[in-house]
Amino acid sequence: MSERAGRQRTVPVLDLDAIIDDPGTRIIVCCGSGGVGKTTTAAALGLRAAERGRSAVVLTVDPARRLAQSMGLTELDNTPRLVAGVQGEGRLHAMMLDMKRTFDEIIEAHADPERARQILTNPFYQSLSSSFSGTQEYMAMEKLGQLRRSGDWDLIIVDTPPSRSALDFLDAPERLGRFLDGRLIRLLMAPAKAGGRSAFKLLNAGFGLVAGAMTKLLGAQVLKDLQTFVSALDAVFGGFRVRAEQTYKLLQAPGTAFVVVAAPERDAMREASYFVERLAEERMPLAGLVVNRVHRAPAAVLSAARSTAAAEDLESRGEHELTAAVLRLHAGRMQLAAREHREQEHFVSAHPTVPVAQVPAMSEDVHDLEGLRRIGELLAARTGLGSEGLRQGA
Repeated sequence: MSERAGRQRTVPVLDLDAIIDDPGTRIIVCCGSGGVGKTTTAAALGLRAAERGRSAVVLTVDPARRLAQSMGLTELDNTPRLVAGVQGEGRLHAMMLDMKRTFDEIIEAHADPERARQILTNPFYQSLSSSFSGTQEYMAMEKLGQLRRSGDWDLIIVDTPPSRSALDFLDAPERLGRFLDGRLIRLLMAPAKAGGRSAFKLLNAGFGLVAGAMTKLLGAQVLKDLQTFVSALDAVFGGFRVRAEQTYKLLQAPGTAFVVVAAPERDAMREASYFVERLAEERMPLAGLVVNRVHRAPAAVLSAARSTAAAEDLESRGEHELTAAVLRLHAGRMQLAAREHREQEHFVSAHPTVPVAQVPAMSEDVHDLEGLRRIGELLAARTGLGSEGLRQGA
């Protein structure tokens, strides 16, 4: 083994208490692939921040029912609700993003009543606001902007939407903008903008073939609904783009901290690595990586190989079956810990300056505030990927 290979790697440790205690930290964004514990991490950080004196709000996206219950709430909706049972001088509110209601609020706030009515009752709008790709991510950014502008909280913690790619949260405003600025939308908008008889001339001359094909494909009523929606939305959309740009700049500001959350598995760690690179490209302030559900062997001095050999010896002699089973269980745990550590080492090799915090696997799901409090303690324990983990892989 070379001297370099034998040298133990020093990995910077993520100090989350320092981040939430800093009054200059106004926004924490928890991001990562689906199923890695982003929502629980966001809720635990919110509770810990509140109990350390901050006025915090957690914006979650489709949390499990047990998480709402863990905060003592029978329901979460688009309105921030006070969480009871917080210890200390701070306070905690929690809410769940309702993307359609958020979209409706934007229309109602930025259009006159008649135009708002036209948009809100339009079938195409109802479909777009409920299911268009990227709408949920865009509305999460809209809601973040609303919360920040309100000034009611000094810390906002965002749980980004679960999606195939964690990058959707950053891409959504541009993607929705491209859709509404696209060639098809401009064609549909042109007749309405022309107005009066000239609109019919334009429709017949420049749009007739397209309209005819689309009418066959979509039906006359759908095409009419689409045109009505586009013409009504035209007066409102400028505000969409301005606010999206403002929120994007807010995410780049020094008071924002991105916390990438991952599980110690190959796909999740690759996604985390990709997201760290994308944040760097977009000049977004990265705080560090949280690795959830990390397994550690309680007796690391006994390697997997020695444990397996001892179990085989006992089994061959037909002795101590229970001891052999325990040894095999230990060997499996050691092998799992080694695999997880290798996946984390791949990340560290690619991103040696990114601070890391590890949260050990829990024996049961979080179901109350005490469970969230415990997760917060583990997040703040400053347990990084150090020499202990390196020895486990031996």
